[in-house]
Amino acid sequence: MQNALAVVTVVVVGMMVGVEFAVAVFVNPILDRLPDDSCIAARSDGARVLGRVMPVWYIGSMVLGAVWAAVAWGGVGASLVMAATALLAVSVVMSLLLLVPINNRAKTWTAEGRPADWKQQAGRWDRYHYVRVGVIVLAFALFAVALNR
Repeated sequence: MQNALAVVTVVVVGMMVGVEFAVAVFVNPILDRLPDDSCIAARSDGARVLGRVMPVWYIGSMVLGAVWAAVAWGGVGASLVMAATALLAVSVVMSLLLLVPINNRAKTWTAEGRPADWKQQAGRWDRYHYVRVGVIVLAFALFAVALNR
């Protein structure tokens, strides 16, 4: 049971890290090279689509980590699982406080109705996102190490 839970957690968190890493390193830099109207349309659509999916993925990953931590309590690697789960909790708090407010505004952006500072807002979101990606990469690494204990 614990091994299956550990594998599922590592796979789910690993896929989430892959998506978020791709957004940070590939997708948004590509979008930023598009003409402004296309960039706004793409970022707005991304904010809507990923804004629906990612909260479930983040919270689900955190729940999986918490369940794994409870099942592994007192065993080898349990402290790594707890630390990884705590990092996922940090990423959720960061998301709610820093990224979601910008994302909620970005969902409404259009070529005709964009704020004057949309590029600065997008840049701020990207910087916060880089930090969040670092946090979840570290959580993933801790989960992976705990899996091998």
